[in-house]
Amino acid sequence: MSNTIDKTIEFVKQKLEGAEAGHDWFHIERVWKLAKKIAVTENCNMEVVELSALLHDIADPKFHNGDETLALKISRDLLESLEVNEETIQQVLFIIKNISFKNRNEVPKDLPVELKIVQDADRIDAIGAIGIARTFNFGGFKNNLMYHPDIEPKLNMSKEEYKKSNGTTINHFYEKLLLLKDLMNTEEGKKIAEERHQFMLSFLDQFFKEWNVD
Repeated sequence: MSNTIDKTIEFVKQKLEGAEAGHDWFHIERVWKLAKKIAVTENCNMEVVELSALLHDIADPKFHNGDETLALKISRDLLESLEVNEETIQQVLFIIKNISFKNRNEVPKDLPVELKIVQDADRIDAIGAIGIARTFNFGGFKNNLMYHPDIEPKLNMSKEEYKKSNGTTINHFYEKLLLLKDLMNTEEGKKIAEERHQFMLSFLDQFFKEWNVD
């Protein structure tokens, strides 16, 4: 297995060279490590967890004109070339297809534990200090406003509204990031998320204190 993982790492590093800093190899590496940390507390297929974590953002649709099939094609081609068995490939592709926050209302109800683990790891990397840094990096990449007191967060957006949203970076905390703690699947994920959630609340308190200078 380690040879397959090593070759997958090599492939992902090369593929994501020059990617936006919130969705680059270092994001993948953090999610992979978090997934392994959570996986040891669950009864799961570690190969599926690792491969899914490594490939989950190989072609994020928001950087590819919304194409949700490209990541599946790239991943299948790679895994077939590494002679991974078909059952494992199917499991990995299922996770890549269903991991996203925007797809949360479309996924089947009974999710495999491997998806729950990788999803928790990915969501954990979206919160806390790293999450704050990634959010502002992406906001700058999109040239979004940091904050505007007259622009309210849009809660309960549909998938299409979420994909098209160009709101402020601060609103993104209320539209997504602060919701993630309560969406964790695993006990280990919940534990890690709690501390990061509290850090974001402290950050927002400080942000508004500095913004609203008397």
